[in-house]
Amino acid sequence: MKKIILSLIAGILLMPMSMKADEGMWFLMFIERLNHRDMQKMGLQLTAEEIYSINHHSLKDAIVQFNGGCTAEIVSKEGLVLTNHHCGYDAVAELSSANDNILKNGFWAKDKAAEKHPETSLFVRFFVRMDDVSKRILSKVNPSMTEAEREKAIATEIALIEKENSEGGKYTVNVRPFFQGNEYYYFVYQDYRDVRLVGVPSESIGKFGGDTDNWVWPRHTGDFSMFRVYADKDGNPAAYSPNNVPLKPKHYLPVNLSGVKENDFAMILGYPGRTNRWMPAGGIEQNVKFAYPAWVEGAKTGMDNMKKYMEQSEALNLVYASKYASTANYWKNRQGMIDALSKFGTAKTKAVQEAKFNAWANKAENKAKYGNVVTNINKFYSITNEKSRHDNYLQQLFRTSASGNIGRTLGRSLDVYTKADATKRAAMKADVLDAAEQFFKDTYLPAEKDILAAQLDLYVAKAKGYPLAPSIVKLNGENKGQGFKNYVDAVMNMSMFSSLDRVKAFVEYPSQGMLDNDPLYVLSNDLFNHFTSKSDEIAKAQNDYTAAFRLLVEGLRESKIGDIKYPDANSTLRLTYGKVRSLPADKKNDAKINNYTTLDGQVKKYKKGDEEFDLPVKVLEMAKNKDYGRFADKDGSLHVNFLTDNDITGGNSGSPVLNGKGELIGVAFDGNIEAMAGDVIFDKKLQRTINVDIRYVLWIIENLSGAKNIVDEMTLVK
Repeated sequence: MKKIILSLIAGILLMPMSMKADEGMWFLMFIERLNHRDMQKMGLQLTAEEIYSINHHSLKDAIVQFNGGCTAEIVSKEGLVLTNHHCGYDAVAELSSANDNILKNGFWAKDKAAEKHPETSLFVRFFVRMDDVSKRILSKVNPSMTEAEREKAIATEIALIEKENSEGGKYTVNVRPFFQGNEYYYFVYQDYRDVRLVGVPSESIGKFGGDTDNWVWPRHTGDFSMFRVYADKDGNPAAYSPNNVPLKPKHYLPVNLSGVKENDFAMILGYPGRTNRWMPAGGIEQNVKFAYPAWVEGAKTGMDNMKKYMEQSEALNLVYASKYASTANYWKNRQGMIDALSKFGTAKTKAVQEAKFNAWANKAENKAKYGNVVTNINKFYSITNEKSRHDNYLQQLFRTSASGNIGRTLGRSLDVYTKADATKRAAMKADVLDAAEQFFKDTYLPAEKDILAAQLDLYVAKAKGYPLAPSIVKLNGENKGQGFKNYVDAVMNMSMFSSLDRVKAFVEYPSQGMLDNDPLYVLSNDLFNHFTSKSDEIAKAQNDYTAAFRLLVEGLRESKIGDIKYPDANSTLRLTYGKVRSLPADKKNDAKINNYTTLDGQVKKYKKGDEEFDLPVKVLEMAKNKDYGRFADKDGSLHVNFLTDNDITGGNSGSPVLNGKGELIGVAFDGNIEAMAGDVIFDKKLQRTINVDIRYVLWIIENLSGAKNIVDEMTLVK
């Protein structure tokens, strides 16, 4: 039956389609929608089954989700994994110390025995298969249900489907909604949790350009790192063990050394995290005017207070390096979203579409089902605008202040531990102590005090359009609006969460009363409880909105007013295709065509000792001598990054960029700030994907770092 289905897929792929090739994040069960004929015209030389097959190995078997938030690819027959530098950042930071700072200096394992296993588990997820369960799930719901009743019925059926397809726990199965709950598909995965660091370039290469160049073209960044997947002797997933062996994958990607040129075919497979291409006008307006400005301001507040401690010592820099990098990435992204969505009037464009839909919805034959859709959507946004601003200030407090978030992290672990009986406590004790050790490894008390105090001050000053958390209102009145510094100092000094020794003592003699009255724990819980609470008015509006949004998407598809043919990204494997495509000429780029950058251009940006633009001396020497070896382009230069017009978003970080033969030509790592509205609306003129040229990757490994043993594992073609 599976072979018959795949034959049908291959046939359907030959059908014509009007969708532009560079837009769309398509999942593989419906690969026929990609228009195989058009892809072949652009340069694809693979069959449908060579991309996605259940019965045989295919491209999809070489693509993995990396640690739940990025994409990676298998590039050797011994389980070698390539992803972005920023995707491996947490693991590399954990494996670093002030005495052996591999995050700063780089690392390359001379052999497999030298590969490093982080204590905090890494995992890669292989995609096995998917199937449509829309009819089965939707048969369990009806229009008279409330959203809560609907969600309960769907959740019950999802649990059954996931259990049926897990094969007794061998596989992880996820059922996901598409088109805002109008369709459902299940995805079967296999997870491998013994993943070890093989190599990473120095931070000056992997993060070259820092926050200044982030989301900006031209780029000159070596954003990559390498890992290896291990399995038991039979190739099955297994917990870390010295006895495990490198995984023998079903498929791995050959590496092409020919380079790219304008209009070359480029295909990307990966796990895009989230897009909102169906978002209503009111949602875009809310983000631009309320939610994102609060996000940006809250993130910057956290970053500023981390940075002043990170600059004090290498040890403190390592404590906050990962959190700072993640915060900074989204800080710039959200500001770019504000600018792009405002510049292009995206909300107005959506509003015009919704007006057309509303006219169609209120025709006699459609009114009963769709008549109130736009009204209910707009009502929800109008009464939640201020809450969205308020919630984003609190979200950034939780994200940047480990102490402010203690009620959901270490505090919650201690609460579960305290409530358990003696037998369960004994079983939990080691894990709780490990969690405590990790918490204090990732925090520094003086910094935590400043971050939390600054975030509370910002929250009180800027989130006033919606009721503040009760404890904060009370405290702000008591200190007469003079700020929270003294209060936070006192609370954190009194709290058990101010030191590892205090937490360890509590674990030995747990007391629910002591935990429930810990001042920091009380503060954190009050903030989070307020964050998750909602009035009856908002709860009803949200219920009506969820139903209305689902009907909006259904109606847009039915009426053909909506022109989007694919579902929003939701961390499921997708394929996007397009071509190598330049941007208008830019004096900041020394390249002959503005679709690539060179090592010479990187050296021109070099600033000795600068946090963002420093480079290793050896890079400067090799650039001066044009010492590029077999990885030089035919023009004599070493290409660093290149542009394609693929449709990607967050989660695609680390995705392979493939030529028409399915050979690796680059690694995707960023988008361009001019098209930052891309998660909401695709810009056919400006949207670009920024990729690391695979030849630059190999040059760094083999020529710069002397780790030819790693390159020798790969299959290189030209």
